[in-house]
Amino acid sequence: MSEALSSPSTRRHRASYDELLQVARNLRWTWKIDARRLFARLDPTASPGALEWPEQLLLGLGRSRVEELLRDEEIRDLADEVVRNFRTYMAHGAKTWFSGTHRSQRDLLVAFFAAEFSLTDSLPIFAGGLGTVAAEQMKAASALGIPLVGVGLLYRGSSHQWLDREGRQHEAWDMMSPEQMPISRARDSQGREVQVAVSLPGRDLQVAVYEAQVGRRRLFLLDAALENNSEADRLLTTQLYDSRPDVRLAQELILGVGGMRALAALDLIPTTVHLNEGHSVFALLEHLRRVMAREGLSFEEARVAVRPSLVFTTHTPVAAGHDYFAPHLAREYLAPYAAQLAISTEELVSLGRVTPEWEGDSFCPTVFALRLAGHRNGVSRLHGEVTRRQWSMLWPRTPEVEVPITHVTNGVHLESWVTGPFAELLTSAIGAQWQTTPGDPVMWSKLTRANDAALWQVKNKARADLVEFARRRARKDLARRHAPTERVAAVSVLHEDFLTIGFVGRFVAYKRPTLLLRDPERLAAILKNPARPVQIVFAGKAHSSDEGGKRLLADMIDFASRYGVSDRVVFMVDFDTTMDRAMTQGVDLWLNTPRRPLEACGVGGMKAGMNGVLNLSTIDGWWDEALADADPSAPPIGFTIGNKERWEDESAQDDFDADSLYTVLEEEIVPAFYERDADGVPRRWLASVKQSMSTLAPTWDSLRMTREYTERFYLPGLVKSEQLLAGGAQSARDRTAHQRRLRAHWSELALRVEKEVPVSTGLDLEVGVHLGALEPADLSVQVWREAEGCRPLDAFLFDRRDVHARYRVHLDATDLENEWALRIVPSLVHTDGDVEAGLIVWAS
Repeated sequence: MSEALSSPSTRRHRASYDELLQVARNLRWTWKIDARRLFARLDPTASPGALEWPEQLLLGLGRSRVEELLRDEEIRDLADEVVRNFRTYMAHGAKTWFSGTHRSQRDLLVAFFAAEFSLTDSLPIFAGGLGTVAAEQMKAASALGIPLVGVGLLYRGSSHQWLDREGRQHEAWDMMSPEQMPISRARDSQGREVQVAVSLPGRDLQVAVYEAQVGRRRLFLLDAALENNSEADRLLTTQLYDSRPDVRLAQELILGVGGMRALAALDLIPTTVHLNEGHSVFALLEHLRRVMAREGLSFEEARVAVRPSLVFTTHTPVAAGHDYFAPHLAREYLAPYAAQLAISTEELVSLGRVTPEWEGDSFCPTVFALRLAGHRNGVSRLHGEVTRRQWSMLWPRTPEVEVPITHVTNGVHLESWVTGPFAELLTSAIGAQWQTTPGDPVMWSKLTRANDAALWQVKNKARADLVEFARRRARKDLARRHAPTERVAAVSVLHEDFLTIGFVGRFVAYKRPTLLLRDPERLAAILKNPARPVQIVFAGKAHSSDEGGKRLLADMIDFASRYGVSDRVVFMVDFDTTMDRAMTQGVDLWLNTPRRPLEACGVGGMKAGMNGVLNLSTIDGWWDEALADADPSAPPIGFTIGNKERWEDESAQDDFDADSLYTVLEEEIVPAFYERDADGVPRRWLASVKQSMSTLAPTWDSLRMTREYTERFYLPGLVKSEQLLAGGAQSARDRTAHQRRLRAHWSELALRVEKEVPVSTGLDLEVGVHLGALEPADLSVQVWREAEGCRPLDAFLFDRRDVHARYRVHLDATDLENEWALRIVPSLVHTDGDVEAGLIVWAS
């Protein structure tokens, strides 16, 4: 970074062309309104999509043209402000939430792995919600000053969607050069380009490392397209989520092992590893290998030592969202790493099998991560419950409520999605601090008093902008398919004043994008109501190999044609972040129709909700949480489809939910939107809009999410791992030996109730325990109670004779109203409270 950019000056500074290039090369511009406004001023003819490539925009204009434009006083002042703000932001990295709140934890360094990051269209390495959440956490870490580096893959292949005359999706692939992207080769402390090797069957693959600046944080991307690799190997990192199992497994080794080796080459030694989904799980192989070598530990001891500092987040409850690799393929690819870890290939592969002892079972990276990580979480409260149920078999005989999987609900980065007139409205209504301290509910409560007419004007402008955006995209799509010029010019879809429903998502069965079509006649009547018309904007993609998802998309296109509503049921092709922003700001109602409980979270509704859009959703993911926490005495923050019941008959559920959807549209949503006062303002609708925005913004933002990860997982895990590794890792060695002894003798344990004594306050129990070769200090004898929120009751030892021990415990009268049972679990001395799989004994 140049001297001018690294040290703010009090003197009047004039922005230069080189400084603007520095601003454009740091992805902070993706969430800064002033920078986006500047790039638009420099080239007023640039489309919203073109503005996602500011470095290319500046290079295209050239130095002399930009310097000429900077002679305009307004542009020059804006450029000065942008550069000044950028310099201040980058220089004040030491004055952040983390440095102020956790200044003693300076050793923390989080390696944050994800297969995709959705930051900008000029870095097209994303497909869906996982990429959005990963990007939001990178941006939040930058704002909060959390020591974190991102690791992902550099996909050179960019997929573009187009539809044929029957509405069938097709894909066209473009190959992008890194020179076109806002990245550069990562260099080590000696200025050398970083390159690492990853072992694949029969060869070592060479991997280049690129770097993107995300505000104050760094994102490293791995690329196999090097000349010294074979032609086939150069293509390994071309396509996101390649469906070929051998390519997918190779990608995951490149991401995980290659990512950890890249960080080491850059002298970045993480204390904490955060894995998002199983795609990056092999980072743990390299992490464990390095700890073993540094501390002289066995594989088992290293697992114990690093476990508290390993975080695994699963983002899907859908079985198809988890990889499963054939046993022979897993053995072939993982054999070199087993040798490096000084264990057998079978031992390593068994950690990724649901049934470890069954050699014919598939290898699942999710299972591997769940077994090795010390912190595991879903991405909403409901998803946490579903995930505990989904993976409870990994902790046999453990009550579902105690399966060690929790949740951290996702959030979105407000500054990235609330832009333009919406940002100005918020600043006017509640103050500029919403951009820096979005978690203040008192501040957001002021929004309920915002001027209705001003809010309505902003919403109308956003809807009009969306209509123009959709028409421009439709013309572009027709031109790409060589349609007649007059047909392209005549495109006129959507209407600026109609109630506009938005749907964005993958076209996949569990999302039910065609739930609206369950009764096409009824839907057509809603859309065509002459007094209160409705229109729908769809966007999203089916996976290139998902023929069922492609049929769902074709069904929607067919409906629009058959019922003569092609002007008000519009599918926008080739979804990207530019379209995402246009839709989350421009629609009035955000439609989300997943089959409960298969939606992990659903961040699209959060982004829309913070832009004055009301949600209409099944009670799933984050919406289940938002509804439960909403103020029942205030205007509704949105609308629901169906109920919380679990259905065995999916067709009957679809009928029920579709009827619910039509009814709430007909009886609640459409009337509220079109109910206007004498000034033409929908007061009742806007009351809900303001209540929604003021309720959602302080809770569902990515700064809250990232603080949660830091204070619940990163920092406690760092402290525990440091304790285990202190003094030559003696605590880790001791704990491993204790756990080995527990497992060797656990089957010798037995317990039974020897005496029940009713008393006035409840019931006194005397419990006999057969210890075998274990000691009372190794165990906790407990009464487990089924009642929600009840912690187990610890029994106390009162007699010990040889291998027999006797315990007492008292049950209150309220305890006796619910189910209860006696059990033995390992003592806290050996577990720190973690649930150890298989180590539990219940009284018969």
